[in-house]
Amino acid sequence: MSSSVRVTVTLLMCVLGSQGLDLLRATATSGNAPSTPTVHCWCSNYPNVTLCTWPKPSHSPPMHYIATYSERHREESTQHCHLIPPDSSSSASISASSFASEQLWHCHLPNLKLLTDYIINITAVHSGGSSSHLMSFMMEDIVKPDPPVDVRVSPHNIRNLLVQWSPPPSWSNLDIFPLKYHIHYQWENRSTDLGPIEDTKIELKGLTPGRTYLFQVCAKELLGLGECSDWSLPVNITVPRTKP
Repeated sequence: MSSSVRVTVTLLMCVLGSQGLDLLRATATSGNAPSTPTVHCWCSNYPNVTLCTWPKPSHSPPMHYIATYSERHREESTQHCHLIPPDSSSSASISASSFASEQLWHCHLPNLKLLTDYIINITAVHSGGSSSHLMSFMMEDIVKPDPPVDVRVSPHNIRNLLVQWSPPPSWSNLDIFPLKYHIHYQWENRSTDLGPIEDTKIELKGLTPGRTYLFQVCAKELLGLGECSDWSLPVNITVPRTKP
């Protein structure tokens, strides 16, 4: 008699306050099924670039992934998204732009429609079985630009600092979909946030001479779609004690 065992486990999770709907499914035909991919999707260049990522398992048998997506109410039109493995040059450039610290699989979903519900299915498969992560989303709910770049802080008159930055290079439709920005700065054990700001510079007045401040900037779609980017790399400066 065969000793193989088939076990199926399904978990449905609805996230209140968002359009996200996750369905996790594991099927083991022998031994243990591969761990369910933990999938995160975001639109870094609305409406042109939507990516989904999940970590490469650190200890697991050889496996491959099947990644498909479809409109939620037209599942017969399922398409395969473009898979980018962690060790490729494309994956390295994407991870660098988002400050990722772990090895990630990437799935590129091109040409998504505006205001349309989609379902993506990421399935990990190996000889012991399969595990799937299904997620429903609308592109407008997962907009998240890459962080601003080239943050610069310079003295500007006595006790004033001029903070400047550049939009994320990956956001290619600034004329049609402008960005707004939030500033975070901290000193000693205190911090404050400013924004939203529609310009790419701000003058901060009345700062304390001799004190060191740390500045970071995040970017968000002007009308409030999705969420703010990750914070930019920090920049430190000490306010001069005399006029520069």
